[in-house]
Amino acid sequence: MSPMPSGSTAPASLQDRAIADLRFIRETLATATAFTALSGLGFVAIGIGALLAFGIAGRMDDPVSRLAVWVADAALSVGIGAVSSAWKARRLGQSLLSGPMRKFLMGLAPAILAGAVLTGAALQWGAIDRLPAVWLLLYGCGLIAAGAFSVVAVPIMGGGFLLLGATAAFAPAAWGQALLASGFAGLHVVFGLLIARRHGG
Repeated sequence: MSPMPSGSTAPASLQDRAIADLRFIRETLATATAFTALSGLGFVAIGIGALLAFGIAGRMDDPVSRLAVWVADAALSVGIGAVSSAWKARRLGQSLLSGPMRKFLMGLAPAILAGAVLTGAALQWGAIDRLPAVWLLLYGCGLIAAGAFSVVAVPIMGGGFLLLGATAAFAPAAWGQALLASGFAGLHVVFGLLIARRHGG
């Protein structure tokens, strides 16, 4: 058995391979624990839509009509969030069907579903003026839960929604529209810009 030539690169190759493997493991763990395809620009677009909804609803005297405007805006926001996140995921080479994405949706979806159910109940009970508190509080809870699998700005934004929701719960009903705009327009735009700047769009 002949000895290895003195100029052999085998040890260096093994070291390079080990470094590459460690880098791959580190990147895999990072993407497995955080949903980074959440689009900050999508949040900004959602915030602009909410600002428009606030302007339209403010011109209406009928509470049911104002509610319809906000519900339509919520449906549009879901579409904007899905499309913008799909665009960002594709640009970053990430999969929307990944574990972090499923965990993010599982954290957010129950709060959204509860909000839809309570919206119908509020219509039946004649308590539409309490819906701003319900929506803000539930959305805040959903963002905090989902944010455990996303970037740190998401649960912080959820905390802002909780504060606004708590305010709406005890404030005069006339404040409801402004508080909705502060959350769904203001917080979405501010944190959306932050996410876009720090996490690539």
